[in-house]
Amino acid sequence: MNAKPTRVETRFGPETRFEVQPVPVASFRTVLENRFERLKTRLLEQQLDEVWEQKPAYGSAVRRAANEAAALAWTTPYPLLVFPVLFEEKARLARLQAERQEQVWQRSRELLAV
Repeated sequence: MNAKPTRVETRFGPETRFEVQPVPVASFRTVLENRFERLKTRLLEQQLDEVWEQKPAYGSAVRRAANEAAALAWTTPYPLLVFPVLFEEKARLARLQAERQEQVWQRSRELLAV
């Protein structure tokens, strides 16, 4: 081992300053919510187009079905995978229920007319 210390001459450059500005990063949940909303909107528009041709009055039932399916899908670990099938099923049931309600309403009007 060398007992004699060696001096190293140090030279410093000019002082440099810079500002760090944090970039706002969207959380994973936010990205997932955005994708989910785009999927929900696209599927809802498709269903509403089909319903509008048949019965425009069924639109509110389909919208409710979309909101119910979305709420249930968010309780699962994979809402983007679960939502399309769940929404399709709920929309079909909503249309059937709306049709039944319309039939009951028509029969009630006929009974009241007599």
